[in-house]
Amino acid sequence: MKLTLRGVVFSALFAAFLVLFSFAQIRLPVSPVPITLQTLAVMLAGGLLGARYGFLSMALVVVLTAVGFPMLHGNGGIGIVLGPTGGFIMIWPFSAMLIGLILPRIRMANRTLNFVATFLVLEVFGSLFLYLAGVPWLMYKVPTYTFATAMVQGCYPFLLGDAIKAVVATLIIAPVRQVFPPQRLTGSSSHHVVQTHKKPDVFVN
Repeated sequence: MKLTLRGVVFSALFAAFLVLFSFAQIRLPVSPVPITLQTLAVMLAGGLLGARYGFLSMALVVVLTAVGFPMLHGNGGIGIVLGPTGGFIMIWPFSAMLIGLILPRIRMANRTLNFVATFLVLEVFGSLFLYLAGVPWLMYKVPTYTFATAMVQGCYPFLLGDAIKAVVATLIIAPVRQVFPPQRLTGSSSHHVVQTHKKPDVFVN
C-alpha cells in the first residue's frame, strides 16, 4: 500500500526520538550492552504509528546507522549494527511492527484490563522479544560467552528497566490512541479509518 506524506513525516519524527533517546544511557562495567531509553522509542513507534510506519521509523535508524550516519549515541557505521549489541538493533523494526499489529486487536470493555493487556503486549514484543535476537547475537560476537553468561551480561540487568519503560509507554499510548489512532495520525487510507470507527480502538469503552 502507498505511504502517506504524514506517515513518513511521523516515521522520521519517531526515528529522531530513537536517536535522541540513545544518548540517555548508562554503561555497565560488566556488560557491553548499555542501559538506554531506546526500547521506549520502539514501543512508542509501534503503539502510536501502527505496524507499517512503526517498522519504517525504526528501519530508518538501522539503515542510516549502517551506512555511516551517527544515529546511535553519536556513532554510526556497519560496525555498530553488526557489533555485540547488533542483535537488539536489527530487531527493532520487527518489534515495532508486531506491537503495531497486535495492539489494535485489544478491545476489552474494562479500562484496567485494557491497560494490563497493552502493557503485556509492550513488555513481550517491545522488551522480551528483543532478547530472542540480542542474546544469541551477543554470544556469537563474544565467543567466550556461554548462554548463561550472555543472559547475565545482556538480559537480566535490564528486565526491570524494560518493565518500567513498558509502563511509561502504556501511559503515553493510552490517551493518545483515544484521540489519534494510528490511521488518523499517519493519514492512512479512509478504508482503515472507517474500520477504526466501527470498532473502538484500545482503551475506548
